[in-house]
Amino acid sequence: MKIRTLNFFRVVSFIGGTSLLVLLFIAMQLKYLANIPQPVQYVGLFHGIFFVCYILVVIWTTFIVKWSIWWFLISIVVTFIPFGNYILDLYLKKHIHKEKFV
Repeated sequence: MKIRTLNFFRVVSFIGGTSLLVLLFIAMQLKYLANIPQPVQYVGLFHGIFFVCYILVVIWTTFIVKWSIWWFLISIVVTFIPFGNYILDLYLKKHIHKEKFV
């Protein structure tokens, strides 16, 4: 159950991190450099929905896996940093293989 929960967390984290990158590096650039604001509305909505889902999944994962407060806080902080979710994923992958969470 813990491995499935962590893998689900990793998928949601990947989608949320990717949506942040698309919002920042594609949609925002189109809005301000090409004067095309529509992508920000759609990508921003998608990212906002996944941001809320990500926070809920972090809370759920914390209880299921019994994460320490450190992992919980790091998981929240990295969602605000571009590429942060990918770095967290590398650490999670390393710890999952060491079976540190199981």
